[in-house]
Amino acid sequence: MSLEVDSIKVARRLFGGRIAKVILRRLLERDPSGFRTRLEHVLRMLAEGKGRTNFSCTLDYYFFKTVFEVAMKAMRISKEEFEEGIRDPAVRRGLELVFRSLLEYGVTVPQKLAAPFLIVWNFTNACNLRCKHCYQSAGPKPSPGELSLEEKLGVVEQIDEMGIPALALSGGEPTIHPDFLPIVREGARRGIYMAVATNGIRFADEKFAREAIEAGLRYVEVSLDSVDPRRHDEFRGVKGAWELTVKGIKNVVRLGGRRVSTGIAATLTKLNLDEIEDMVRLGEELNVTRVIFFNFIPTGRGREAQELDLTPEEREEALKRIYRESIRSKVQVVSTAPQLSRVSWQASHGEDVLPTHFTIPRSKTLKAVAEFIGGCGAGRIYMAIQPDGVVTPCVFLPIPVGNLRRDRLEDIWRNNRVISDLKDKDRLKPPCGECEYRYVCGGCRARAYAYFGDYLERDPGCLKGKLLLEAVKAEVPAAADGS
Repeated sequence: MSLEVDSIKVARRLFGGRIAKVILRRLLERDPSGFRTRLEHVLRMLAEGKGRTNFSCTLDYYFFKTVFEVAMKAMRISKEEFEEGIRDPAVRRGLELVFRSLLEYGVTVPQKLAAPFLIVWNFTNACNLRCKHCYQSAGPKPSPGELSLEEKLGVVEQIDEMGIPALALSGGEPTIHPDFLPIVREGARRGIYMAVATNGIRFADEKFAREAIEAGLRYVEVSLDSVDPRRHDEFRGVKGAWELTVKGIKNVVRLGGRRVSTGIAATLTKLNLDEIEDMVRLGEELNVTRVIFFNFIPTGRGREAQELDLTPEEREEALKRIYRESIRSKVQVVSTAPQLSRVSWQASHGEDVLPTHFTIPRSKTLKAVAEFIGGCGAGRIYMAIQPDGVVTPCVFLPIPVGNLRRDRLEDIWRNNRVISDLKDKDRLKPPCGECEYRYVCGGCRARAYAYFGDYLERDPGCLKGKLLLEAVKAEVPAAADGS
């Protein structure tokens, strides 16, 4: 399998030369008008059509406007699409991060980043449900030693200083914690894209839903594991949960309008494997933005429900069905299983890719993006923060890589050995490390750790990996026999 060579050549031609380095360096200098960088100032001017306050700013504006127009033409992005995108402060932060990464590392495959695109913050261990698969082993009360509000505000400040575009609050159930709304407001005030992963029950209260949206939430992802209320409630451990969750989804969709995206998140197990198409249709009926099918990871309380995990054959067939639904449906249909990138690539004969954690328009020009950001994002695209300030590569990967009561987030991202390992797909052990699809997939590192205690090991849920192992085992006796 080859890369989309032309797209990579364009990227390297635009950003790999000495002139480009000079341009990028000037873009990322501190702006004399008080913005974090000249790039931030220019993007604000392009978005708002104002702000050219002095001669230097005017020169920057027209110079970088020309650079952006050349880049947009090369990447086949329309002026209208670009202008609509940069009106969003989180998109501007994302662009700034991309430019910083290109200046620091050049064009790499996968792309190395100067900071994560996303932080997922397990805000509290307190929860009002008791789900069978909970990776956090959450309970009815916060765990001892959770961060204070003052400490949490300090974490948001660090996220802002690193230029991280997005922050997702998870748990436990973040919405039941009194610090939830203050942190959403603070993140939104700083221009961070604020999201929440929730069971949706508090959003059934219209007053709370309105407050959360007004606080600055941009994306609400609601866990819903079945179209059958009884099946969902049994999995989530509380009778009546389904009705409240669906009411919460309806409130967010109605009150949020175009300001707030809404997702349904289902953890795919043997209990709901037969419901993929029905879940997508329910998402369509509820008018949500996307439906996400999560990998089952046997960690936390999920270790006690390992028998619910899919076989490699079941997962492969499920991902094919998810891919077909992504083509058919008006809503975005994705999965956190990194094998979806490979499955979509194979099913479309290389014409279509669904990179894990991202939704990318179907385009021959942009499909190469999958090899830059596709696959498992743990420690590469995002990191996780635990309720007590401990940092892990992923919410499902319980390996401490730092503690924000002691360490700076940026130091962890740049200097931790585990994070460095995860950024390099070539360090993966066989068969993942030798697979031709490792840059668009690479297997789930949390599943590797859960099953083998080694985050660089193979993902046992991958059918291709299983077949590769079987082929190797078949070759060993043949070699011993001299045949």
